[in-house]
Amino acid sequence: MDKFDQKIVAMLVDNARTPVSQIARAVNLSRSATAERIANLERKQVISGYHAKLGRQQSSAPIVAHLELRYNEHHCEAYTEIMRSIPEIKRCQTISGEVDMLLYVEVDSMARLEAIRLQLEQMEKMVMVRTHMVLREMFSR
Repeated sequence: MDKFDQKIVAMLVDNARTPVSQIARAVNLSRSATAERIANLERKQVISGYHAKLGRQQSSAPIVAHLELRYNEHHCEAYTEIMRSIPEIKRCQTISGEVDMLLYVEVDSMARLEAIRLQLEQMEKMVMVRTHMVLREMFSR
């Protein structure tokens, strides 16, 4: 990716609905050249999709946490299917280091977060579940 592609991607990450003509002006390329670059980024899977981010009313803001999981044996595939069945788990990633898996969770109550933690702790070969509560989101892309 050159500097034009990087700027195009940054603008689309910031707002996926930015018109191609506006992006073209910002990167100093023609509209057709910019549209061609966007299509090429999509073909190369640099851009893999466009998504609507749903807002929430302030009164019903979710409780957000990251959960670190560590287990005795590699069970990523088996655990992934279980994680997929829990709707409050929005992101599940395997990571390097002492922790095997990182989860991003949005729940409506602390009781629900505790229930999810308990379910995870009782999984076979689970060694540790550590919770990191999100106090405030500074920005999201």
